Amino acid sequence: MTEAAGRRTGTARRRTGGATTGPSIPTGRRPVDWSGPAFVIPFVVLGLIFFVWPVISGFVLSFTNHSLTGLGNTFAGLSNYGEALTDPQVWETFGQTVMFTVISTIPLVLIGLIMALLVNTGVWGQWFWRLSFFASYLLPSAVVASVFVWIFASDIGLADSWTAALGMDPVGWLTKESTALWTIAGVTVWWTVGFNFLLFSSALQGIPLAMYEASMLDGAGAWRRLFSITLPQLKSITGVIVALQLLASLKVFDQIYMMTAGGPNGSTRSILEYIYDTGFTNYRMGYASAISYVFFAIILILSLFTYLPGRRGQR
Repeated sequence: MTEAAGRRTGTARRRTGGATTGPSIPTGRRPVDWSGPAFVIPFVVLGLIFFVWPVISGFVLSFTNHSLTGLGNTFAGLSNYGEALTDPQVWETFGQTVMFTVISTIPLVLIGLIMALLVNTGVWGQWFWRLSFFASYLLPSAVVASVFVWIFASDIGLADSWTAALGMDPVGWLTKESTALWTIAGVTVWWTVGFNFLLFSSALQGIPLAMYEASMLDGAGAWRRLFSITLPQLKSITGVIVALQLLASLKVFDQIYMMTAGGPNGSTRSILEYIYDTGFTNYRMGYASAISYVFFAIILILSLFTYLPGRRGQR
């Protein structure tokens, strides 16, 4: 059998000039694989239609006197931007938006961190606590606003019934200028803190257990481990959460519009609500677009200030 195989091999070599033959290599062009672009193109088209085009058209609109009534659609140049920079309503509503951002962002970050630390201690029924803390975030804004409008309703609301049981006068949670914005901020904290809790919980689970075991061997207590291991390891995710929360709070609109519509006396009116009223109530779409891009520039600058320090820290 071996001699026969050798004779066949020798014959094949003589036919090919003594060289062994290998796998054939195609000499033509490689066919194009369209499977990847076929998956990407629909998302690119949707992004162009619903994101890129509105951004471009809104920017062009900000240089005109466009109105929903169809009258006075003329080129305005930079007059809309000049009016936006000198409009006292723009800066008043922006100040109230910043105030809301401050009084909501701080508790949202701190409470989310505390909740995550408590659950991560190994308390019984962790799945139940995680579900309970995150469930409120799944509720639509309309549901949250409707429920709390009834809770904080004057005289007949649940909150005023509690204060009456304590012998206190009705507070006027949503009807007094001094309390309305704080009340909405408290509702926002209850509603959205679950998202920050989820991010902190994921980061806590990523801390190596070996670091805690080594510190315990060195005699470190619970508080020492918290301030020397846990919090430093959460530094990067905390920066991300603060940046996301600042941007989300600056864009507040839904709960304010549905709970107070900017009242009382405009004390809770956000800048986005002013943009909405300018464009869809006063029909000045060109001016509303200019205010939007001024606000967009402010958010962009703020995003850079929150992003660059984190990049320097990573280097």
